[in-house]
Amino acid sequence: MNQVPAPATPDPADQALLALAAELAARAAELILEIRGRGFETLHKQDASPVTEADQRAEALILQGLRSGSTIPVIAEEEIAAGIAVEAGDEFWLVDPLDGTREFAAGRDDFTVNIGLVRHGRAVLGAVALPAYGELYLGLVGHGAMRRDAHGETAIRVRTPPEAGLSVLASRHYAGDPRLVAYLGGQRVASLGNIGSAAKFARVAEGRADLYPRLGRTMEWDTAAPQAVVEAAGGSVVLLDGAGAGTTLRYGKPGWENPDFVCRGAIPEATPE
Repeated sequence: MNQVPAPATPDPADQALLALAAELAARAAELILEIRGRGFETLHKQDASPVTEADQRAEALILQGLRSGSTIPVIAEEEIAAGIAVEAGDEFWLVDPLDGTREFAAGRDDFTVNIGLVRHGRAVLGAVALPAYGELYLGLVGHGAMRRDAHGETAIRVRTPPEAGLSVLASRHYAGDPRLVAYLGGQRVASLGNIGSAAKFARVAEGRADLYPRLGRTMEWDTAAPQAVVEAAGGSVVLLDGAGAGTTLRYGKPGWENPDFVCRGAIPEATPE
């Protein structure tokens, strides 16, 4: 009888990089909660997006840790916004120190810290912290994903949707978008929720949701770390439109902007009504 070969042992160097990302994401999460607890001012960048002390200080913490703990270039949201250019090369970190700043500023809980590593255009490992929930999601593509919380460390995996239909998550910022209704047409949907940030990826990765279509602007630092977690958990993040539809979302694009994509759990190709 043929046996399925066991997955290869992860490269110790990659394990060390994931451990570094995990430590820094956890430390940044603590700092963000400290700032939230004492209060902060919300400012706006040139593109009108919000920014707070928590974004800036969390990024400084992460950058210092990554640049002292590895020689890999780092692309980070607030540095890019400040006009600081970094030569990326074939391998680079992508950092969003506070994904979901609108959620954070509004007093809601769905904001994250994202630290992902890209190699030859693919997200290969990621750490995603959900500070308000005390959760940290880690993924090394090809070697599994896990969640750390108050109960310890648990392996996670995407689920096959139940008979009742798909549990769909969408961005709160794009709630009511008619394109979402059109995309979901013909699919059996059991529930549709709207939350902010990369928390949606985490819920797909751990099998609490099945689908997250993103029909609006995102940047590469928003998605690299959570994509690695989802793929490590057995899911996929693929393009929605154009000649590349169905292909894996890749990194290192001009301007760091993503096209529309969909994050999927273990969903069959068709889920008819």
